[in-house]
Amino acid sequence: MKILLQNLKQEITEKIKLVKNEADLEHLRLEYLSRKGKFTESLKALKDVAVAERPVIGKLANEVKQEVEHLFAQTQNAFSGENNFKQSGGKNPPTGGEKIYDATLPGLKKPMGTYHPITQIIKDLNQAFQSLNFEIYEDNEITTEEQAFDNLNFPPNHPARESMDTYWIKGSEDRSGQEKLCLRPHLTGNSVNYMKIHQPPFRFVYPGRVFRSEATDAGHERCFYQYEALIVDENISFSAGKVLIQTILNKVFGKEIPVRMRAGFFPFVEPGFEIDMQCQVCGGVGCSVCKHNGWLEVMPGGAPHPNVLKAGGLDPKKWQGFYINVGLDRLVMMKYGIDDVRLMHFGDLRFLRQF
Repeated sequence: MKILLQNLKQEITEKIKLVKNEADLEHLRLEYLSRKGKFTESLKALKDVAVAERPVIGKLANEVKQEVEHLFAQTQNAFSGENNFKQSGGKNPPTGGEKIYDATLPGLKKPMGTYHPITQIIKDLNQAFQSLNFEIYEDNEITTEEQAFDNLNFPPNHPARESMDTYWIKGSEDRSGQEKLCLRPHLTGNSVNYMKIHQPPFRFVYPGRVFRSEATDAGHERCFYQYEALIVDENISFSAGKVLIQTILNKVFGKEIPVRMRAGFFPFVEPGFEIDMQCQVCGGVGCSVCKHNGWLEVMPGGAPHPNVLKAGGLDPKKWQGFYINVGLDRLVMMKYGIDDVRLMHFGDLRFLRQF
C-alpha cells in the first residue's frame, strides 16, 4: 500500500508538469481526486491492510493527499496569475511550461495542527502541579495481577479480577501474581511502583491511559484516560486532599467548582470517599446528565490503605497520605459539552479541529 501511494504521488507530479491550461488541470484533478478517481479508489484498499499497520498507512495516505492537493492548488494559482497578466495588457508569459509568479495573489493557508482536548488538559494539569512541586510520573501500560490487584488490597474473589472487566494477556491467564499479565485497568497499581523506588515524603501526579473490558456506549470506552495524584508524608490533613481536588477542577474548568465528599468504599483507601462536583450543564439545578440531583461523581479518593503502603515498602504507622484518581474523559465532556465519549477516540478530524 505504501508503494502504491508513493507511485500515485510520483505519477501525478509528473503529469501535472505537462499541463498547459486550466481545463487540462481540471481534467487531471478529476482523473485522480474525484469520487471515482484513481487516488480515491486506491484508498479503498485500506480495509485490506493489517489492523496494526492501518494507523501508519492512514497517516501516509493523508500526507500524500495533502501534498497532491497543495500541488494542484499551486498550479491553479499559477494559471490564474497568467490569465490576469494577459488581461492586464502585459506581454505574453514565457513559453515552455514556465509559470508566472504573481505576488498579488493570496498565499495558501498552511494547515495547522492542534492538541487533542485530553492532551491539552493533561499538559495544563501537569503544569499546575509542577508549580506545586509535584513530580510527573509515567509507567508501563502492561502490568501484573500483583501490581493491579494484590498490592491494592483487592480480595482474591473480587469481580474486577475477572476477564469480563480486565484485559488479561493471552498465555498468562492461568498464572497468578507477578506472572499474570494484563493491560492496566487503573493507574493506582503502578503508583505502588513509585513508592518502592522513592523515599518519602513525596508528591506526584500520574496521567495515562487505562483499559477496561466493557461494552462501549456514549458514556463508556474500553480505553480512556485517568489522572492520579498522591501525597505521602508523616502528617497529611484532609485539607491537603481538598487542595488536590480543587486544583484539578479549577484548572480544567477555569473557575472554582463546588465539590462534596461522601463516604465510600474502595479496597485501596481507608477511609475512602466518593468525590462529586456540581453539574456544569445545569449549574446544580438538576438535569438528565446528572440524573436530576445536581451532582456528578468524578473521582474516588482518600487515605491510602495501610496494606497499600506496606506493598510500597512504607511503614503505615509512620507515613500517611491522600490519593485521588479522576477520569479525564468525563471532565473533558463536561467542559466542552460533548455528549459521546467515543468521539474523542475516533480520530475524526472534523471533531478534533474544533479545539
